[in-house]
Amino acid sequence: MAKIEKEQVITSYHGKLYSRLFAYMKPYLKNFIIALLLVLLVSGFALIQPMLIARAMDTYIEGYDLPYAYVSKEEAEIEYNGLYLSKSIDFENSNYDSYAQMLYDGDKYYLYTDLTKEKSAELQAVSDDELNIVSQDDKTLTVVSEKGNQYTGKVLDKEELKLLRQTDYDGVKRIAILYAVVLLVNALCNIAQTLILQSAGQRIIYNIRNEIFEHIHSLPLRFFDTHPVGQIVTRVTNDVESLNMMYSNVIVNLVRNTVMIIGYATVMFSLNFKLALVSMALLPFVVVITALFTKISRKTYRMIRTKVSALNTFLSEHISGMKLIQIFAREEEKYRQFSESTEDLFRSRMREIMVFAIFRPLINFTANFALAIVLYKGAHSVLEGALTVGTLYIFTSYIRSFFEPIQELTEQFSTLQNAFASAEKIFTLMDETNPIKELDEPVILPEVKGKIEFRHVWFAYDDEEYVLRDVSFIINPGEKVAFVGATGAGKSSILNLIGRYYEIQKGEILIDDVNIKELSTEQIRRAIGQVQQDVFIFTGDIKSNIRLLNENISDQKIVESSIAVNANHFIDRLPNKYDEAVTERGSTLSAGQRQLLSFARTLAIDPKILVMDEATANIDTETEQLIQKALKTMMEGRTTIMVAHRLSTIQHADNIIVMHKGKIRESGTHQQLLAQDGIYKKLYELQLYSNN
Repeated sequence: MAKIEKEQVITSYHGKLYSRLFAYMKPYLKNFIIALLLVLLVSGFALIQPMLIARAMDTYIEGYDLPYAYVSKEEAEIEYNGLYLSKSIDFENSNYDSYAQMLYDGDKYYLYTDLTKEKSAELQAVSDDELNIVSQDDKTLTVVSEKGNQYTGKVLDKEELKLLRQTDYDGVKRIAILYAVVLLVNALCNIAQTLILQSAGQRIIYNIRNEIFEHIHSLPLRFFDTHPVGQIVTRVTNDVESLNMMYSNVIVNLVRNTVMIIGYATVMFSLNFKLALVSMALLPFVVVITALFTKISRKTYRMIRTKVSALNTFLSEHISGMKLIQIFAREEEKYRQFSESTEDLFRSRMREIMVFAIFRPLINFTANFALAIVLYKGAHSVLEGALTVGTLYIFTSYIRSFFEPIQELTEQFSTLQNAFASAEKIFTLMDETNPIKELDEPVILPEVKGKIEFRHVWFAYDDEEYVLRDVSFIINPGEKVAFVGATGAGKSSILNLIGRYYEIQKGEILIDDVNIKELSTEQIRRAIGQVQQDVFIFTGDIKSNIRLLNENISDQKIVESSIAVNANHFIDRLPNKYDEAVTERGSTLSAGQRQLLSFARTLAIDPKILVMDEATANIDTETEQLIQKALKTMMEGRTTIMVAHRLSTIQHADNIIVMHKGKIRESGTHQQLLAQDGIYKKLYELQLYSNN
């Protein structure tokens, strides 16, 4: 067994990658648009939440110093000691006769009444700066303004304070209710967009996986001769799952995070341009490390995808060949080889971890450092009266959140790179074409009679290394023809060509006088029943392995086919008979039992052409006797083509064709060939000698 071969890294994909990925989204575009609108709503709610808290702080919690106007009873919000007061006024444009003003010092609130508009504004300015106290006792507080005017206010007890600040309490309550509503709607939008997006993403992945599997089935056998099973499995499983995150999360969240970044920046610049500039001071540094992270992570993701594929290929091959490894006692060597591969993958994973381990803390550090700068500069502005506490709160909330979408955006770009790397590999597989082309309107035979003709057929698996050279023969309906010859003479190739599993380079192959290129492969293969030397048994039960998902085959037909080939002899001895569970490859069955199942499987479809490729090679003498009895039944009324090394099994054939180095050297019945004293006679005598 060869060393683990590293799958070549795809550095570029010349197909229309983005348009092909988008094509899978098209049927669900409505879902994505709805999810996008919901995400925009969620983004808007995220921007609103700090603003609501800031309004509560500035207008209500810290809004004790806003003036009260003396209004009529009908306009009043508060009745205090016979005064009708309202705080919901536009002070700048108001023109009431009297105003009241509240000041706070220490842990006490004081009310100043009977103020003119000018004096109320003057007293409000005093409250914004440090109080210049003239006198203070348990009941009053006297302060002086910059103009030298003195104001004496009365201390408020708890009940009075509660009464006067009732509008503030109500305002906080309204904002709290609104905040709760925003949170609730935000949660509902999040749930809705998650369900819509995830369901659309899963449907897309479901479609892609089915399309890949269907495409794999359409590929010729030549493809599977040159591509490891583990690599193909990786395409259908790991690589498809890599696309899952892109469709179900990343695409919409890319828009969300972009909107959030623009939204945060717009609000901050509109609130305070200078402080916003200070907040963005570290943004160039973030851009540089983000670009560096994206570049490194892209290479790392591609490397990991390639190494995972190589590892899966190794596992698939070596688990399938475990018996051979143990027979030759190569466990330690194979473990060492596996360890080298896993260590290689481990190093790539560690590189990925290191990239994220450095990037995330670096972004967090940058965000916290920017927050410290904002707090320092913002606090100075608050103390100088150039900035409200609520606005500072908005900035601290936004700057903390501003770098999160940048980090998420970068990681989502990395996830996209991972998805694109997987998509490149998937589409490379999807671009594999079947050289066996079918007509749009093939000839439909009303009934396949079983006549087979080769006319000057040349065939090579690779280039012009022909395994068949100018082969011509005719097999009439119902004839039993055997092909014999040394290994590599081209016998099995003839069987594969009849079923059109490979395309010939020269000549013609005809079934019932119609070129098989004019027939559909479905019609050809439905007419052919093939029994091979190596029988593959699927996980399931005896019945399902005979039926092979063909619902046209009834349980009665399964039993009749098993009886006809004498498979019922061992099936009836099983505890659950036809419902007996079997494992992958039929490890619980003997080689002879597996071969009998393959005979029953073939007979159940009632083929017009019966092909047997070394069908009795793995069968013991006792089982072979059972098979020989059944062969007459199977061959009755069918064109039968046999390939066998044991010449004793094909002596009854109507015609025996001897192949040598890709050419037909002899043909005739058993007795005729012995009389020719040629290749066949030498093979026959050699087997007689070896058996004796």
